[in-house]
Amino acid sequence: MKFPIVPTARAAWLAALGAPLALVIAATAPGAWVVAPAAGVALLVLVLLDALVAGRLVDWRLVAPADAEVGEPLQVTVLADFAGRTGNGPALASLAFDARLHPDGRSDLALLHQLGAGNWSGSITLTPDRRGTAAIERLWLNWSGPLGLGARQVEQGLEDREIRIWPDLSPVRSPELQFFLRDAQFGLIARRIRGEGTQFEALSEYEPGMDRRRIDWKASARHTRLYARENESERNNQIVFAFDCGQAMCEPVDGLPRIDRAVSAALTAAYVALKGGDRVALFGFAQKPTLATPFTADARAFHRLQRAAASLDYHAEEPNFTLALATLTARLQRRSLIILFSDFTDPTGAELMLESVGRLVERHLVLFVTIEDSELAAIADGEPDNLDRLAMAVTADSLARQRALVLQRLRQMGVDVIEAPWERIGYRLIDRYLQIKRAGTIG
Repeated sequence: MKFPIVPTARAAWLAALGAPLALVIAATAPGAWVVAPAAGVALLVLVLLDALVAGRLVDWRLVAPADAEVGEPLQVTVLADFAGRTGNGPALASLAFDARLHPDGRSDLALLHQLGAGNWSGSITLTPDRRGTAAIERLWLNWSGPLGLGARQVEQGLEDREIRIWPDLSPVRSPELQFFLRDAQFGLIARRIRGEGTQFEALSEYEPGMDRRRIDWKASARHTRLYARENESERNNQIVFAFDCGQAMCEPVDGLPRIDRAVSAALTAAYVALKGGDRVALFGFAQKPTLATPFTADARAFHRLQRAAASLDYHAEEPNFTLALATLTARLQRRSLIILFSDFTDPTGAELMLESVGRLVERHLVLFVTIEDSELAAIADGEPDNLDRLAMAVTADSLARQRALVLQRLRQMGVDVIEAPWERIGYRLIDRYLQIKRAGTIG
């Protein structure tokens, strides 16, 4: 490994300041012109000597997690061991990496001397904003001598330093969801849920406050008293989470693409569905279907859904709803709950989506989930203080009205619609799923 010697910024400033002095000497004392080149040579010698006594790099290490979640901070640490270097100021390190880790694709950090450990270390915190595999590609180390005039530098390419960026599963791990599962009577041990549903479980004596529609009139006539049916909530339903991975879903909302917000909400709801005894599959599409997983029925296989969701790519193109939903319909052999995550920006694209979803409703129960556009609402509701802001507010209000009209048409077609801010979409989805499940309208 070679350690090139380079001048520091301090040496460059000294050389720059020496140039005017050389001109002054040449103008006032031409016979002393030799002083200027001698000073330059002296500075060069100082730079070389300072770099030579800066110390020698013995070893270096890069510490980074192999896995991270989108939107969650991760820490990358650089460690270096120098021979003959003690406290000559911080060493500098630069990292070049995939833009998924940081939009700039590069970050600088200072390595400080750790007295107890005897080495030099520095850390940076990165927040991935896209799923996938992000490589840390190259490392530069630069450390100067005691005078701060000369420095030694090393550049090292990194191999097999990749970080797998998974969907955000913090909602699945949250105490709120665990409480939600207990409250909904879905625990680690599957239990029958009596009350609503379609599968008959037992008869019980009617009590005031019960739904009158549950009264079994034939049984009541035989026993000369009122009896009500207790049904078991449906299990083994097919739940399909379908993701539009097109251009509109790749637009950011509060720092992350909409598709990542949707994936996080879907995996949270999928976890609840698996705990409830239902079967879950994922389906992704853009110009053509890009992902179609088999149905998963065991909560212990949740990691398969997580891995599949991590492979959903970002596409800067309009989705083909006709091809995608026709393909999905052909794969499903029985009535299913299809939860479609999508968004739209223009009426033409929305018309194609409405037509395709309309055919889907004929055989399946469809739940359309979209993230509320808070930025659009803020522009429309803002107080315009000039003509440009007024034009923006009028345009935003027009787009909001078109959006509301499309959602209303979906409801008229029999599609259940959820529109909420991204931080509420997961729990709104779980609430609606449980309502549908207990009503027994899937099968």
